[in-house]
Amino acid sequence: MEREEEDSRILNSKFVLDHVGEVSVTLNSDGLSWIKVDSFNKNNDAGSSCLGKQSVSKRDTTINYSDAYAVEFIDWGLIEEPAIGKAPGRLLGRTARTSEMFRFTVHCVRKSKTQPCLWKTSIYTFGHKELRTCHLWVARINFSLDMEAGRPKCLLVFVNPRSGKGNGRRTWDEVAPIFRLAQVQTKVLVTSKAGQALDAMSGISKRELSRYDGILAVGGDGFFNEILNGFLLSRHKAPYPPSPNDFGHSVHKNDNTLVYVKETCAETSEPIKSQTESLRPEDNKCDSADREDNFLFPNERFRFGLIPAGSTDAIVMCTTGARDPTTSALHIVLGKRISLDIVQIVRWKATFTSKEEISVRYAASFAGYGFYGDVITESERYRWMGPKRYDYAGTKVFLKHSLYEAEVTYVEDIKDESSSTGCRAKSVLGPPKKSERVVCRVNCDVCNTKSVQKSEPPIRESHLRDLKWLRSRGKFINVGAAVISCRNEKAPDGLVADAHLSDGFLHLLLIKDCPRASYLWHLTQLARKGGHPLNFEFVEHHKTLAFTFTSIGKESVWNVDGELFSAHQLSAQVFRGLVSLFATGPEV
Repeated sequence: MEREEEDSRILNSKFVLDHVGEVSVTLNSDGLSWIKVDSFNKNNDAGSSCLGKQSVSKRDTTINYSDAYAVEFIDWGLIEEPAIGKAPGRLLGRTARTSEMFRFTVHCVRKSKTQPCLWKTSIYTFGHKELRTCHLWVARINFSLDMEAGRPKCLLVFVNPRSGKGNGRRTWDEVAPIFRLAQVQTKVLVTSKAGQALDAMSGISKRELSRYDGILAVGGDGFFNEILNGFLLSRHKAPYPPSPNDFGHSVHKNDNTLVYVKETCAETSEPIKSQTESLRPEDNKCDSADREDNFLFPNERFRFGLIPAGSTDAIVMCTTGARDPTTSALHIVLGKRISLDIVQIVRWKATFTSKEEISVRYAASFAGYGFYGDVITESERYRWMGPKRYDYAGTKVFLKHSLYEAEVTYVEDIKDESSSTGCRAKSVLGPPKKSERVVCRVNCDVCNTKSVQKSEPPIRESHLRDLKWLRSRGKFINVGAAVISCRNEKAPDGLVADAHLSDGFLHLLLIKDCPRASYLWHLTQLARKGGHPLNFEFVEHHKTLAFTFTSIGKESVWNVDGELFSAHQLSAQVFRGLVSLFATGPEV
C-alpha cells in the first residue's frame, strides 16, 4: 500500500479523501497531489472497475505548501465516500458509504472564483487504516510547512473592542483558530480606552519587542494609526521635513543642521487587559538577543498586520483588496509581505495664537484638512450611531459648505511630468476626460522599482538647496494628502485611483472654492466605480515628496488616518517603504 521513492523526500500512499473516495497521494518538495482511484474493488490495488478499466480524474488535484497553513492528526473516526457508481455530490438517492479509519486534515487557502481578493479556508481530510502512515505524513507535511520562508511564529495582538459597531473582540475570536492551527503563538492585549495602544507600544522595550515577528491590530484605521505611532515615534530617527526658506518656524531651516524627531508619550493610567497569555520567555521560539539591534528602517522581517473591524478599513482594502477578517488572517499566517509608504507630519503650531510646540505624527493612508477634518470632528458626537455617523456628519458638513483660507507649498517632482496635474476637464459642466490609470496590484512594477535607498530620508540634506517649491494660496474646501489610494466601500477606486503602496510619493489634493453643486458632483465621482473625481477645474492634484501648510484665518482640524490632529502650521514628507505589512496587495 505504501512505498517510498528513491528520493526520500517523495512519498506515495493511497488514502481515502473525505467526500471524494480513494485517491493516490504523492508528497514532494512543492506539496501534495492526488489522483482519484476507482474504489469498486478495495482488494484490487490497480483500482479496476467491473469493466476492467481504471477510473481516474482527468487532471491531478494539488495542495501547494505555499497555500497550506496547518496539518493536524485527528485520530480514529468516520470518513465519508460517495455511493458506489455515483460521482461525488450526485448521490441521486443512493446512501453515501462511511468507513472508520485514522485521519488527518490539511488546512489551506482557497481563493474565491468570483472575488479573487477574497480568501477562504479549505479543509481536506485524509483517512488511512494504519496509524503509522498518518503520523508519517503529518510529520513530513509539518516539516515542509515549517520550512516556508517568512511565516510568523510569535505575534503581539492589540484588540480594540469598540471598533466599528463594537466588533473588535468578536472579530478576533472568529479568526483566532486560524492562528492556533498554524501554530502561531499570540499574546493578545485588549484596550479599554483611546490612546492605550499608543502608550503600550511606546513603552515596550527593545528586548521584549524582539521576541515577536510582528504586531497585529484588530480594529480600524485609527487604531492601526495608534499602534504605528507608538512604534515609530520612539524608534524612528529622521530629520524634520524640508521647507521653503520663508516657512515661519524657528527650529528647522533649510540648512545642513540635522534635527532628529523625539517625542514622548504620556504613561497610561489604566493597564491594558491581557486576554491571552500564550507566550512565556522560557518557551518563546522568537526570543533571541540577536534581534535586539535589528530594528532598522525599513525592516522586512518585522511586519504589521491589520484585521479589519472598523468603519472604513481603507488600509486593508488597499493592501489585501478585501475588507474581510479571514482574508487578512490568512495573509498573516502565510507570511505575505509588502512594503508601505509612511508620511511623517510635523506640527509646528496647533493654533494661530499658540506658541510654537512641535508634535510629530505618522500616517499610513490619508491626512485631510477642511471638509474631511470637519466630518471626523462632527462624527465624534454621534459615535452611538456606529459607521452610519459618517454619512450623517458628512451631510451636515456638506450643507455648511465651509471654506478655509490657507497657503500650501510643495516640492516639484521634476522626474514625473504629471506631478502637477491640475484640472484636466475644460469645464465642470462637461464630462471628465478618460485618463489611463496604472493601478497598484499584486507584484506591482511601480512599487518594486528600486530607486534611492529606502532607509534614507526622501530628500537628503545635500539636496535641500536644489529643491523647487511651488505655492498655492487661496480658499479651500479641503486640503488632503493621500499616501495610498484610500479605497473603501464609499469610494471603490479611492481618493486617488493610481496611488501606489510603496512608490515614495504623496498625492496632494487641493479642493478650491466652488459652487456646492460642483462639489457634490466631485463627491459623486468619488462614490462611483470608474469615476474621475480629480478631473475638475477646482481640483488640484500634485504628486510630491514633501509639502507645508499654514492656515490663514478661520481654522479646521486635520484628519490623520481617522484621528483628530489640530495644526495651524505643519510640514510633511513621505518615507518610501518605511514599514512592512502582512499582505500581498489587491488582486484587482
